[in-house]
Amino acid sequence: MSIRIVTDSTADISPETADALGITIVPLTVFFDEEAYQDNVDLDNATFYQKLQASKVLPRTSQPSPALFQEAYTRLINEGATGILSIHLSSQLSGTYQSARTAWESLPEEVRTTPFEAIDSRSISAGMFMTLKKLAEMASSDASLEELKAYAEDRFSRTRILAVLDTLEFVKRGGRIGGAKALLGNMLSVKPIIALSKEGSVVPVEQPRTRSKAFARMAQLLAESGPIEDIAIAESNAEVGQQLAEALKPVYTGEIPRYKLGAALGTHTGPGTVAITFVNAKQ
Repeated sequence: MSIRIVTDSTADISPETADALGITIVPLTVFFDEEAYQDNVDLDNATFYQKLQASKVLPRTSQPSPALFQEAYTRLINEGATGILSIHLSSQLSGTYQSARTAWESLPEEVRTTPFEAIDSRSISAGMFMTLKKLAEMASSDASLEELKAYAEDRFSRTRILAVLDTLEFVKRGGRIGGAKALLGNMLSVKPIIALSKEGSVVPVEQPRTRSKAFARMAQLLAESGPIEDIAIAESNAEVGQQLAEALKPVYTGEIPRYKLGAALGTHTGPGTVAITFVNAKQ
């Protein structure tokens, strides 16, 4: 068996890690004015945040075209894939999932004899990465496509994301993260907490006045969520990641991996954003 896993760059997996895990990444495109960059290919996270802070114009992102997905799927089948599992960021945040489905359905019929499944993760960033890593390990141990799909859907149903924004300025300028617009008004000095709903859309949680209060509240929300199966921090920079990790120590004593928060989410939340992603244990 050779089930291959495909995802998009919003999973924030480095090219090196993707290669090691055998995961194929189809990148989104990030635009600064008319300059186009493939996310995490010719624009790494550090460079992105430098450009974001310096730019007078808010960058924008664009989902991969169906042609890019078709190229990836066809290559994997030609390499001997006996099945493909394609997992993408929340369809409430992007048309990437639909682009992947359209790409597959538009391939020649003889290509589509290979088993294929697409999943809307209803998540993003480390919320995808944590489960993709597990799936890659399962695939290397000859798990079936059906087993991989069932595992992914179960894990994503128990995955939560809470994020603290350093500023509301980028939400105000971009206006693309749904319910979080309810945070706007004259409250640009707060350090708002946002979350992804079970449906995968962005919703406001609270509006602490300081970062330390926001991190303390994040710790409290984590403690109230019940037993944790898996956890990670997604950071726009190491400083805020370390601060959040310290704030979580009183309520979570285990090791918390830290990953870099990429351009797709950073475009709309801004520098200084940090998030915790966790998977609740089965009850």
